[in-house]
Amino acid sequence: MKSLRACWRLLRLLGHIVKGLAIVALRFPALSPDQQHARVQAWSLELLAHAGIRLRILGQPPVAGPVMLVANHISWLDIPVMHAARHCRFVSKSDVQGWPLIGTLATAAGTLYIERSSRRDALRMVRSMQEALARGEVLAVFPEGTTGDGREMLPFHANLLQAAVAAQAPVQPVGLRFADQATGATSFAPSYIGDETLVGSIWRTLSAPPIEAVVHYGPPELPGGRDRRVFTQDLQQAVDRLRRS
Repeated sequence: MKSLRACWRLLRLLGHIVKGLAIVALRFPALSPDQQHARVQAWSLELLAHAGIRLRILGQPPVAGPVMLVANHISWLDIPVMHAARHCRFVSKSDVQGWPLIGTLATAAGTLYIERSSRRDALRMVRSMQEALARGEVLAVFPEGTTGDGREMLPFHANLLQAAVAAQAPVQPVGLRFADQATGATSFAPSYIGDETLVGSIWRTLSAPPIEAVVHYGPPELPGGRDRRVFTQDLQQAVDRLRRS
């Protein structure tokens, strides 16, 4: 039964990805940015449904920017989950841009790409993020820099928050968690860490009983008198509280 359920979900998922590529190619050029954002949010919500995942939102998502969302990172599902809750522009490693299918969809969703090994590119990205915040956009970053196991969080990288500090823009902590719909217990099926393959993680997620993706928004915070490192530590503690509650 698990295999049959996973195969059915996979077929629906692949069809939905093809539908998304068609929308990007044929419809996006004629849509305004707000209409594109609404399409991305609706498409992400449908993707979760095809994968057997229900969305639950706690707290208040941002109504408008400028604001930077900072969240813990667990899975390949984190980005569509956050898009389904509230469209935002993600900052992602440059490798994603070249991924087949996924790169096209990520670019259409407004992703900003950074070459993490290049200090010059990091400075360019900070300027781009500052400009986006100045335009009143909603940005999102995973300050851990990579996925964790869902049990303990990895340290936050302070440099990813430099744009918000420089722009004096509010930063909103977001806690992510996956739970079994029937029991409410934390589900580690969508995890994607260490030596795990993406294909293996996707198959385990599709084989699992129905999952609930919980997105818990905390109140936005301004840096105030805190330096970047202290501000980052405070935000990490806030995200940790949100993901556990």
